[in-house]
Amino acid sequence: MIDTSTLKQCKKDKHGVMGMLSKDIYLELFNQMLRIRNIELKIAELYSEWEMRCPVHLSIGQEAVASGVCSALESKDNVFCGHRSHAYYLAKGGDLKGMLAEIYGKATGIVEGMGGSQHLIDLDAGLIAAVPIVGSTIPIAVGSAWGDLMQNNGVMSAAFFGEGATEAGVFHESLNFAALQKVPIIFVCENNGFSVYSNLEVRQSSKRNNVTIAEGHGLNTLKGDGNDILEVYDLTKKAIELIKQGKGPVYMEFDTYRWLEHCGPDDDDYLGYRDEKEVKEWKERCPLKNYQDFLIDEKLINQDEIQDMTSKLDKEIEEAVQFAKSSPFSKKELLFSTVYSN
Repeated sequence: MIDTSTLKQCKKDKHGVMGMLSKDIYLELFNQMLRIRNIELKIAELYSEWEMRCPVHLSIGQEAVASGVCSALESKDNVFCGHRSHAYYLAKGGDLKGMLAEIYGKATGIVEGMGGSQHLIDLDAGLIAAVPIVGSTIPIAVGSAWGDLMQNNGVMSAAFFGEGATEAGVFHESLNFAALQKVPIIFVCENNGFSVYSNLEVRQSSKRNNVTIAEGHGLNTLKGDGNDILEVYDLTKKAIELIKQGKGPVYMEFDTYRWLEHCGPDDDDYLGYRDEKEVKEWKERCPLKNYQDFLIDEKLINQDEIQDMTSKLDKEIEEAVQFAKSSPFSKKELLFSTVYSN
């Protein structure tokens, strides 16, 4: 695994790579997380109206990983993810109106209402595929990135997945192939400790270490705090540099935690599979609140600026909601338009 002790020292002393970030980048990272948080809170609020007729998997509490990684990528780079897709799409510069319209099943959605929350695709934004089958986009991402390598077009890919996906055979096959071919891809594991309602302890041996497994396949590896957006951003920049130096693909793992239920907008603590103390401790490590406090302490932002930013986001979100609700549904003929090749 790449030694991150220097990174931690830089972060502590406010020097090095992190200390050299421009104010614009600091604030953009904050705006990105705040935007994702507020959009998903709005989705959770509106879901009970039953106008969104597809499942939604929210990333509230996990925003730092998507924001940090995607902000480090270039606009030409590609992203692949699973069912918890909103954060990556938004962080990659996706169209909010089109995303909400898609969740509402409308013709103005980014997939014309055919995909819903779990199947977001927007080639212009670089979100190539969001697929709810666990682990399925890992080999798809490797194949796409291998094609970019053969074309020598300078495009890099990031494949996002949860720790449960590392149990799938395609995870190991993909890492092995990517390492052998030096495919320009970053494998990003968001480890939130659960696979649906199963704690990792009942799914994987306590001796198992996915970072070590990735190293065994020949990958460079990085591990960090998924609730610290500066650490996520910096490690992603390190991963990108390793790939550009021709050192092959990188596996990154970030520990984080989702606040709400696996699927849906509710708090699922009543189900009894999570310890109340554990949930409270993770909420105290809120990536958005802690980063906001950091920015205020460093005098990079003040409360008036935060309020102004929030007001602008509220207006953007409200306009997107009204756009989605007022848009027409797709015509039924569309159901058969993409089944067979013309």
